[in-house]
Amino acid sequence: MEYGWGAQDISAPRRTALPDVPVEKDMVLKDVQSGFVGAVVRVEKSGGLHVMVLEDRRGKQRTFRLGHGFLVDGDPVHLVAPVVRPATVPGRTASGSVRVEGSRARTARASRIWVEGRHDAELVEKVWGDDLRLEGIVVEPLHGIDDLAGAIRAFAPGPRRRLGVLVDHLLPGTKESRIARQAMDQPGARGHVLIIGHPYVDVWQAVKPGTLGLTAWPVVPRHQDWKTGVLAGLGWPHADQAAVAQGWRRILGAVTSYADLEPSLLGRVEEVIDFLTAPQTPSAPGGSGTT
Repeated sequence: MEYGWGAQDISAPRRTALPDVPVEKDMVLKDVQSGFVGAVVRVEKSGGLHVMVLEDRRGKQRTFRLGHGFLVDGDPVHLVAPVVRPATVPGRTASGSVRVEGSRARTARASRIWVEGRHDAELVEKVWGDDLRLEGIVVEPLHGIDDLAGAIRAFAPGPRRRLGVLVDHLLPGTKESRIARQAMDQPGARGHVLIIGHPYVDVWQAVKPGTLGLTAWPVVPRHQDWKTGVLAGLGWPHADQAAVAQGWRRILGAVTSYADLEPSLLGRVEEVIDFLTAPQTPSAPGGSGTT
């Protein structure tokens, strides 16, 4: 192997600045001084300097220091060290999961997630939508759980048709807990239905107050409609359903990721998704009852 250490300096431009071109493997270069033409085999450090090895069409190799004195496609350039690109960090979905780039939505499973209302469904979709589409899980609003038992009977759950139900205000001794217990007595529910809940009166409360610049959600008297009372307490319009819808859009618009939601909701939704997507065998424990 021959060395051409000094060849780069004699043609260094004195008046016109040449473009900096990072060296790349297989780039074809011509050394102006010697006339040697070859493709870049490798770039390495020698004595603290970046050097490159060129190989001509006959297999002869020569080593050159990076800098001036080279032509690329007949044009003079100033060769510099290759650009070191940082390792690509996988993107994240709003739920914090690693984003699967280039993935397509999976055909919807027969299994479903039921939530109490449209606002619940929109919040779950905003944070977990990418994950749910990848898994082929559809979220459907129930618009109330008063006839949850009848809805489960009509759904006809089974090994390949599982159901996860996310209930508001599911606390011991509440009406919601009684409805959930009765619903789990329906045929096929045990092992194929999971009813789980969060402690909030309404899913609005599952959004951290700080997300909206608040220190806490307003306290609403028991006799007053909760959403209307919250909007009034915030000083937002609250006179009719249109005002409630506008208030919800404002709340939902402030949510950008799982970090804007209370952990007590995050854990419940993740548990439902795990239940619906995990392989289940006849002997597998869990997947039944209420939480």
